[in-house]
Amino acid sequence: MIRYLRAASRKKLGGTVLLRLDFNTKDDWRMRAVVPTITFLLKTSDHIVILSHRGRPNGVDKKFSLRKNAATLTRLLGRKVIFLEKFNFPAARAKIAASPRGSVFLLENLRFDPGEEKNDPKFARKLASLGDCYVNDAFAVSHRANASVAAITKFLPSYAGLELEREIVSLSRVMKNPRHPLVFIAGGAKAADKLSVLKYFRTKADWFLLGGGPANTILALRGMDVKKSVRDMDPKDVAAMKRFSTAKSIIIPSDFVWHGNLIWDIGPKTVAKFNEKIMKARTIIWSGPLGLIERPAYARGSLAVARAVVRNRRAFSVTGGGETVMFLKKYRLDKKFSFISTGGGAMLDFLAGEKLPGITALGGSD
Repeated sequence: MIRYLRAASRKKLGGTVLLRLDFNTKDDWRMRAVVPTITFLLKTSDHIVILSHRGRPNGVDKKFSLRKNAATLTRLLGRKVIFLEKFNFPAARAKIAASPRGSVFLLENLRFDPGEEKNDPKFARKLASLGDCYVNDAFAVSHRANASVAAITKFLPSYAGLELEREIVSLSRVMKNPRHPLVFIAGGAKAADKLSVLKYFRTKADWFLLGGGPANTILALRGMDVKKSVRDMDPKDVAAMKRFSTAKSIIIPSDFVWHGNLIWDIGPKTVAKFNEKIMKARTIIWSGPLGLIERPAYARGSLAVARAVVRNRRAFSVTGGGETVMFLKKYRLDKKFSFISTGGGAMLDFLAGEKLPGITALGGSD
């Protein structure tokens, strides 16, 4: 069973807590999501040491440093966040021990050390030496077997944070006990990224509304000339996509917005058809934009669909993934969804019924 932070005793959370977070976004929305967990721990623990990462650096690279994140978190918390810039663990332990109660630290980008992504137990043990217990509140990286996500739990009492608990409860709701009709909206560039979750929901969803790469791929498999539009024709995925494409619940675009020989958005007839299904839904899952949302002229389809989702106040609506969330934030629609997942790939893996290393390491089996 997963041990949740909310249910842990103050005695078990005393001393120094290592808190795994994920700041790997263009703005601070993931950071804001975990402020309640930090606030909770400030009441129960002597010190907090935050572990996180950014980007995919090849060794130490200053442009991927978390120093600026420490400054942003200082502003959000209203208290100084002390930046630990080097993986000098003896020095870090001494600095933490000498600090007053309530001190918050942020360790430099974990991916500067190759042991992080290798899930190296030696690196995990070094990280664990900084604290007395461990809390994972980084759902967005919990689908990766990294040292600070998986291996570290072997060395410390470990708990799921408040945000991670919300993820597990909310996503489990749409997986195991959704209200029907259930509508799954899938877009984005790569059909293969959605394949596992589409297969999982094939017999559970009432309708699949497809745009972007997933729609283009199925259109191509059905014989339409999508020209140079983005699609996934990798031989290892084609057979599975063909099987999925026969589902009667799939609704693919009937008209498009072209840019030269590229499909860059769904057309107005498709928007109307999609919105009809959305307004009847009682559960809505959305992953991936339906057009090239970076350009306003080709974001109209995604915007119309997003507005339809928030108009349906009887539905439990879930979305996630940095690109989709940033788009919703731009138009101030994000807070009108029932639940915004902090994960992209992690959300898809969880919804596909896969075991996430970061959750399994806490004693859970998603």
